[in-house]
Amino acid sequence: MIFYSKKINKIPGLKSFFFTRKNGFSKGIYKSLNCGLGSNDKKKIVKKNIIIVSKKIGCNSNKLIMLKQYHSNKIINFDNFLVKKKYKADGIITTFPKFSFGILTADCVPILVADKENKTMAAVHSGWRGANSGIIENLIKKFKQKKSIISNLIVAIGPCIAQRNYEVKEDFVKNIKINNYDYKKYFMSINKKFYFNLRLFVNEKFLKLGIPKRNIDNINRDTYRDYKNFFSYRRSVHNNESDYGRCISVICRY
Repeated sequence: MIFYSKKINKIPGLKSFFFTRKNGFSKGIYKSLNCGLGSNDKKKIVKKNIIIVSKKIGCNSNKLIMLKQYHSNKIINFDNFLVKKKYKADGIITTFPKFSFGILTADCVPILVADKENKTMAAVHSGWRGANSGIIENLIKKFKQKKSIISNLIVAIGPCIAQRNYEVKEDFVKNIKINNYDYKKYFMSINKKFYFNLRLFVNEKFLKLGIPKRNIDNINRDTYRDYKNFFSYRRSVHNNESDYGRCISVICRY
């Protein structure tokens, strides 16, 4: 099963893909389309899974660019780099055609963005750290540097952990409060426990930066609860599992 952004897929020459964990080669806790080379799954199997993805999206595997993600606010301008290098960052942007960008997640938010006019595209991995430290703001700056008009940007916000399953501690609330005057809207409290709305937090960032609400496409699936379709870091911890797989989300320009 694959989810798509209808808004991005309406743009000629661009396609979005939010892959689930199904239809791969991995076994056990990684069953089955684990695309995380940073997991403890067998590397040969993960590479075979990535080849499955490449074939599905119609892109040569050496043109599917992935990142070494580390919960940062760093966005790579792919136009300035060589294809061979694996970039340490949590976002990537380009004006080049004939490439695809893949983002790995297991509760965090995969974000795919495209300019419907000049076809500039980007992919971002955003957990709470990245979003709170400015990765979305940095992304919009990169688009502006590439002469994009903000109202032309189409944003697809993929599957992530839902608020009801995202319990956090009080120091987490304080971290969000430091940078966000309206922080209370992102939390609900039940029996003195706090729950964070990551999806709302990311959506609001884009809206505040001038993205029209009509341009935002939410693939509103809960990665924690939907174990048949998604990997989840938090679920793996609660189940005392030794590791977890990663789903891949891809944006392509043909």
